[in-house]
Amino acid sequence: MTIHQKYIQRCIQLAQNGLGTTYPNPMVGSVIVHNNRIIGEGWHYESGKPHAEVNAIASVKKTSLLKESTIYVSLEPCSHFGKTPPCSDLIIAKGIKKVVIGTIDIFDKVSGAGVQKLISAGCDVTVGVLEKECMDLNKRFFTFHSKKRPYIILKWAETKDGYIAPFSSKKREPVWISNTYSRQIAHKWRAEEQAILAGNQTVLKDNPKLTIRDWSGKNPIRIVIDLSGKTPEDSFVLDQTVQTIIITSKKHKKPSSNTLIYEVVDSQKCIPEEVCSILHKYNIQSVIIEGGLHTIQSFIDKNLWDEARVFTGNTTFGSGTKAPVYKGEMIFEEKITTDILKIYLND
Repeated sequence: MTIHQKYIQRCIQLAQNGLGTTYPNPMVGSVIVHNNRIIGEGWHYESGKPHAEVNAIASVKKTSLLKESTIYVSLEPCSHFGKTPPCSDLIIAKGIKKVVIGTIDIFDKVSGAGVQKLISAGCDVTVGVLEKECMDLNKRFFTFHSKKRPYIILKWAETKDGYIAPFSSKKREPVWISNTYSRQIAHKWRAEEQAILAGNQTVLKDNPKLTIRDWSGKNPIRIVIDLSGKTPEDSFVLDQTVQTIIITSKKHKKPSSNTLIYEVVDSQKCIPEEVCSILHKYNIQSVIIEGGLHTIQSFIDKNLWDEARVFTGNTTFGSGTKAPVYKGEMIFEEKITTDILKIYLND
């Protein structure tokens, strides 16, 4: 590993602290190095708050060293006025002459303009250090801007004999396949993503809350596909405690609360594509799809997914609803007491 890679790797580590809190902004980390010693570091905490470069510069106690230092940043410094001033302007104003960048920002208001501004001001700029890792760090942000849809994560639990649900249940509540620890991990994931989606059958059978209860963090936006308008009024997803978007083919009166939104689609069109368009309209960069089978399989069949996170529990049903059918590259496997977690990428 080169010196530049070493410090960009540290930028990536710092940036990951912002997972789940920076939307719609990307995660960014920055370090400032003087004579091969880190004298400042920072990351972007939340949209509207100072960017990583600002926090890193502010953390330097002896500011006279800045002109002799190198600033490392995982993503190209911004060059435009948004909720905060341009970071490239700050770097120039502080007299930092050496800048090392992980990857270019593809957002059209930046996209090379930050680098050009730095070069025009006389900075020595290096771009593309651990580029793949820096792009993977912001896979949600890059997918949203390049494909005009959110980063899509499929998640389910299946039995050892390949079922995700029994044919029937006595109560309108979830039938658990995974163990307590796996469910806690799933709630952690909910805190990290911007939205969570379920189909009407899951809502009818399980009456899920689709919120965070076994982890701390902000609840994701709830998305429910209910084309026929069959969601019972006493369903948790209609309790208006969390921002919720109902995707339906039926017109509805405007709800009394702005936390509940109805989006009407044409049921004859491709629903996964319609969903992606709606989520893009609301600037939603990532979504976990948690069920049911028809909903998950419809996204797989249209090749609209990026990851599949699959728990296999230590139980069997013998019969029931079969697990989704898909093809992907397994990139992770871990035993969670009695469960097995595998993560796949769409190949």
